[in-house]
Amino acid sequence: MEKPLKIAVLVKRFISSGGAERYALEVSRRLLQKGHEVTLYARQVEAGQETGLKWIRVPERLRYSSVLSSVSFALSTARLLSQQSYDVVHSHERAFSQDILTVHTFSFRGNTEKYSLVKKIDRVYLSPRSALYLWLEGKQMRTSRLVAVSDVIRDDIRRSYPGAERVSVITPGVDTEWFQPSCVLRKREEERARQEIPANETVILFVGSEFKRKGLDALVPLISPGMRLVVVGKGEKLGHYKSLARRSGTLERVYFEGHSHDIRPYYAASDVVALPSRSEAFGMSVLEGMACGLPVVTSANAGIASLIHDGKDGFVFRSVEELSKLLELLSDPELRRRIGIEARKKAERHSWDRTAEQYEELYYRIAEQKKGVVSGR
Repeated sequence: MEKPLKIAVLVKRFISSGGAERYALEVSRRLLQKGHEVTLYARQVEAGQETGLKWIRVPERLRYSSVLSSVSFALSTARLLSQQSYDVVHSHERAFSQDILTVHTFSFRGNTEKYSLVKKIDRVYLSPRSALYLWLEGKQMRTSRLVAVSDVIRDDIRRSYPGAERVSVITPGVDTEWFQPSCVLRKREEERARQEIPANETVILFVGSEFKRKGLDALVPLISPGMRLVVVGKGEKLGHYKSLARRSGTLERVYFEGHSHDIRPYYAASDVVALPSRSEAFGMSVLEGMACGLPVVTSANAGIASLIHDGKDGFVFRSVEELSKLLELLSDPELRRRIGIEARKKAERHSWDRTAEQYEELYYRIAEQKKGVVSGR
């Protein structure tokens, strides 16, 4: 058995909400369980999440500017790390001193390539903020080992930074004990009664806090009689979406529930999980729905789409027309049951435990390479 590793993890906020934050938290906790020593370099650690971890607080400066705040974090962690020695330094943020960097979002450079010439001149060439962000991102992408959270992020890195080497993919996972079909079956009747959902109504669940990017505009008008859309998340411009539902004639069938600390009751009451994102690095709600044994419908723009065997353990659509047809198709309980069984099987192969194992394997390779460099091998 290989000896435990001394690992530094860089993340601004070590909390249970948010994609990158949740990813860092779940992997770090499992590395601790495996006996490794994990030291956090973070500005904030959520109460109750610090058990067993060492925490070096990174000062929060220049918070009035997101890019300057990121530069401050990179400089501060570089200074703090220079005083310590670790087998592996793993960053989830734009930083300077890491051995491995997990990329959770599409690149800034890739996004600017979509701008028109006029917009690019205004927002890139004449913008000190953009120049600073591109500089920081460029340093980030020179990390010796990059990990993308999905195939779409890996492809974006390779397009935007052709010189980036060693880009692998390790997807987010799901807690298959916390999210499971038995909980859905046990709580379904109780939750549907609490939410006053008729037995014959098909419930479509949408989870997310960025309504526009996650495609809620496309979903709201498609909720036909016999369906109910439950929206969980504190998104922007709620009035706009209520107005859209009113204009579409779906207002009485769309329910905005706001933020929830425990999403499981909503999975228990639902029949289908939908994520019609315009752009999505991954899509954790889809994997959680699959773990619960629910059929899922996601756009081809979501990173998780590459994990789905279309028509077997979920559905991937490429147009609003396809989405509409799929929602109607999934009014069939037998189809939902069959797809849900396969969805659970797929989720079991993508647990957080498996994600942590992949990182552990990578860490040992990196630690061995660093040891070879030090010894001159």
